[in-house]
Amino acid sequence: MQTGSPIIERSSWPKWADYLRSRRLDGIVAWVLEAAGPLSVLGAQAIYLGSPLLRPTFSTGQVAALANLLEDSSEAQAFVAFLREA
Repeated sequence: MQTGSPIIERSSWPKWADYLRSRRLDGIVAWVLEAAGPLSVLGAQAIYLGSPLLRPTFSTGQVAALANLLEDSSEAQAFVAFLREA
């Protein structure tokens, strides 16, 4: 269920990266995204199913952007590269 453009969805990446780095989770998340491979599609589906529970904390756009990132392996790899840049 691809929705927004990659440019709009990538606008959340710096915020996500800062959050992960502040909690020292950036390396773990990068590793999980690389290791999950095809299983990340299941994670995207879980996010879609759990989106009503996530909406009090995250906006609809953020939930959709995260699910889309997990569905698209090239976007997931780009996010891993983004996390490892800094």
